[in-house]
Parts: sequence; C-alpha cells; structure tokens
Amino acid sequence: MDTPTLTDLPVFADVEAASRRIAAEAVRTPLIRVFDRPEGRLFVKAECLQRTGSFKFRGAFNRLSMIPESQRAPGVVACSSGNHAQGVALAARILGMPATIVMPEDSPVIKVANTRDYGAEVVFYDRATEDREAIAEEIRAARGATFVHPYDDPGIIAGQGTAGLEIVQQLAEMGLRPDAVLASASGGGLTAGVSLALEALTPDCAVHTCEPAGFDDHARSLASGERLSNALKTGSVCDGLLANMPGHRTFAINSRTVTSGVAVTDEEALAAVAFAARRLKIVLEPSGAIGLAAILNGKIPLEGRTVVVIGTGGNIDDAMLGRALGL
Repeated sequence: MDTPTLTDLPVFADVEAASRRIAAEAVRTPLIRVFDRPEGRLFVKAECLQRTGSFKFRGAFNRLSMIPESQRAPGVVACSSGNHAQGVALAARILGMPATIVMPEDSPVIKVANTRDYGAEVVFYDRATEDREAIAEEIRAARGATFVHPYDDPGIIAGQGTAGLEIVQQLAEMGLRPDAVLASASGGGLTAGVSLALEALTPDCAVHTCEPAGFDDHARSLASGERLSNALKTGSVCDGLLANMPGHRTFAINSRTVTSGVAVTDEEALAAVAFAARRLKIVLEPSGAIGLAAILNGKIPLEGRTVVVIGTGGNIDDAMLGRALGL
C-alpha cells in the first residue's frame, strides 16, 4: 500500500477540482440554522443528508473518479467501520467497479446492510485483534485492485474538503462568514480537507476537531506537535471515530491549520443525537453529533461568533437511536 512521502499533500486547488468532479453526483447539503442569539449564531452542515448518509461519499466519489479507466476492472478495496464503506460502495457502483470492504465485526447493522445493498462485498475482521489494512492488502494484491484509504489519501482529503467550500459559499449567501468550524475527527481526512478550504477562503476562521473521550488522539497530537495513538481500540458509541492515530498526510495538514481539539463523552454525544432529532428534525449518529455536543456543552464557546458544526453522518441503528431518545 501507499507509504506517504508527504510530497503529494493536497492543496486548495485540489478541493476546487474535487468540487467540479463530484458536482453531478453529490448533494449540496443544507446549512441548518440552529439558533441566532446575541451570544452567537450556530449552524449545522447536515451531511447526514448526503448520499449514503454521510460526508464520506464526497471523498469516495472524488477518489474513485480519479482512477484511470484502464485500472478500474479489478475494482477497489477499502477499510471502514461503515460510512467510508458505504461511500466507496455507491461510488464504485456508479462508476461500474467492483468493491470489497473490510469492516469490523461490531459495525452497526445498518452500515453493513447498506454497504451490501450498494453492491459491495463485505469482509469482517476483529477490531481488537486483527489488522484491517493487512487484510485489505492481501485482497488488493490478489485481485490487482486499487486500495482506497479512508482518510490519508489526497483524493479523499480533497473530496471531503468540498463540504468546507460549501459552508463558506452558503454563509456568504446569507451575508456571513464563519468564525469557527467544528468537525468530527477519526483519521482526520474531513478536518484536513475542510481546513484547506477555510485556510484559502476565510483564513481567520478557527477549526476544531471533536472526538470521543478516551479516543482524543487528534487533540493530544495537536497539543504535543507529534502523532500520538490511543490506548484503546474500541469502547465508544462513536463507532466511526475510533482510528488509532491521525494519518500522516492529515496530520501534516491539520498541525498547520487546526486551532485545537476537544473531547466529548458518550452521554454528551447521545444527548446531541436527541437534540438534533427533536429540535432540528434530522437524524445524526453519535459520531455525527459529536461537534454539536461540544457546542451544547460549552467546550467551544460561541462568544458572539458564527459557528458551524458539521453533522457528519446519520447512519444509526434503531436501538442506538432509541437509547439516545430514552425509549
């Protein structure tokens, strides 16, 4: 698989190119006004309404579109707990490529079912004891397929960055500029792409990563200036945010562009899921609600600013949604 040399980091021009590349397939998701008060404005970028139910479709379709026609027949292989899986599966189906996804055995049922429904083959692994990238590499080598990394790939990062480009455009249509943007962080691909767009268009905008408590490798890595790992591999309702450490490329970007990172408890994430359902009438999974949780619990103050939270995904099992709603 690809060993990053960090000489091929994406730049804002790649985000702009990705925006053109995915325009015919991706949704320009709404920017929902949560409240507009003297103490500040809060918006949610509803990526739960993106195709496949998460922002991951952006990066997946961009990256797969970049594969030359002559190399598409063997298909693609990816690793994912569910949202990248679905994005790659649908993008592959649209582009006429076979897809195989290596997924944890404890992935939410809805994410596994949707990945299969989009036409991909699913190969399970044990998150605690097995190396998913080693499994994916074995499959890739045997089939001659293209490996599509969930976050540490220039095409993926640029594709995710289109969400940041849209945030700036949508706020400008209201006569506003973002003062802060909060993004859920696992491997850091969304944060890296979005921060590239913000750096180019609104350089004074603060960017914050949001992670589950106990899995705050970005916050710790940003504070220390080096990539740090998590002690645990599993153990949070935020199943999509359990990457062990920031990516090589993503950290090279985020260490320059991100202001700080915050951590949110499972209880706070579930409360934010309930808030989104009851007040905003949108369905977020815990991983997708974690930025909203950070604001609702005062971890990033509004202070008279315009703040945008990216509601990254809405692929939540019925039981987990019921738990959040206290049913």
